[in-house]
Amino acid sequence: QVQLAESGGGLVQAGGSLRLSCAASGNTGTINAMGWYRQAPGKQRELVAGITLTTGGTNYAASVKGRFTISRGNAKYTVYLQMNSLKPEDTAVYYCTTDEYTGNLGAFWGQGTQVTVSP
Repeated sequence: QVQLAESGGGLVQAGGSLRLSCAASGNTGTINAMGWYRQAPGKQRELVAGITLTTGGTNYAASVKGRFTISRGNAKYTVYLQMNSLKPEDTAVYYCTTDEYTGNLGAFWGQGTQVTVSP
């Protein structure tokens, strides 16, 4: 099992910035990729960004490309999501997630952190 600890959510005005952090522990040898999903009220959970830990390769949702940056931390199983130029439509619970050997995110999930962007 992998445990994920997220931090960094909060309330910010439109145009502002937040940085989310996620640290994995437990059976981390199974992890090749980490990422962030988000879920707004009444909507499905959607991918925000992902990163392959070995290569640093990244992918982003079209809605956040150019505004959000996912990166690896100095600790091997830590990732960050830098969110700039935030919009009210970015308001959601943000979940950290990892793969389990396959590179496909969604094997393990954090508890989520709330991000609220006011107009």
